[in-house]
Amino acid sequence: MDQTLQKALDQLDQASAAVRLAVQNLANAPGGADAAHALSGGAVDPFVFQFAIFVLAIFVGYYVVWSVTPALHTPLMAVTNAISSVIVVGALLAVGIAASGLAAGFGFIALVLVSVNIFGGFLVTQRMLAMYKKKDK
Repeated sequence: MDQTLQKALDQLDQASAAVRLAVQNLANAPGGADAAHALSGGAVDPFVFQFAIFVLAIFVGYYVVWSVTPALHTPLMAVTNAISSVIVVGALLAVGIAASGLAAGFGFIALVLVSVNIFGGFLVTQRMLAMYKKKDK
């Protein structure tokens, strides 16, 4: 019994050492796809990794949106549009640290479009909430 326990503890130590090494490799890797490439020992191409995440996001988004009841669909989409404010960070970075005028132009266009999306989402949410308020006589 003691030998079995000792063997299990040794395997646990080996596994934790491998995880520590993988985390160190992740810290040195510049991006998520490169991290997958490093973790798999070069077996996973970064493009394939990013494409797989994209395809999974499509399926998750489809099932999340279509499982919502129709009455909640508009507020859900309005809030989702408001959450897209994360895109603002990327657009500001593209405009701020642009290496070329083309990157700055695309960043500015992205900033304008996402601003319209965010404010539109908040307006739709406000309008939906106003429908459920009691009206003053």
